[in-house]
Amino acid sequence: QVQLVESGGGLVQPGGSLRLSCAASGRTFSFYAMAWFRQAPGKEREFVAAISWRGDSTYYLDSVKDRFTIARDNAKNTVFLQMNSLKPEDTAVYYCAADRAWGNRFAAQYDYWGQGTQVTVSS
Repeated sequence: QVQLVESGGGLVQPGGSLRLSCAASGRTFSFYAMAWFRQAPGKEREFVAAISWRGDSTYYLDSVKDRFTIARDNAKNTVFLQMNSLKPEDTAVYYCAADRAWGNRFAAQYDYWGQGTQVTVSS
């Protein structure tokens, strides 16, 4: 089992920044690829970004590629999502997820999930 707890969400104005964190406990964190997903009201859960076990590979949803950065600190069992130049359409509940396989973009493929943190971008 892996337990995931997200933090760092909040209300921010368009163009602002937020940094989300996801703290992991349980099985060895470095064995898992990690990802961030988001879900807006009335929409399906959407892949945002993923990072490999050692943090040497990443990939992103096209619409966030130049604005968001995923990173991990295996010594602290934590994965981060730095979000810059936020837009109203980024408003959603953001979830971190863990999977033993690398390269998955579909929520159903991930084994473990956090409870989510709300990000609201509004003036």
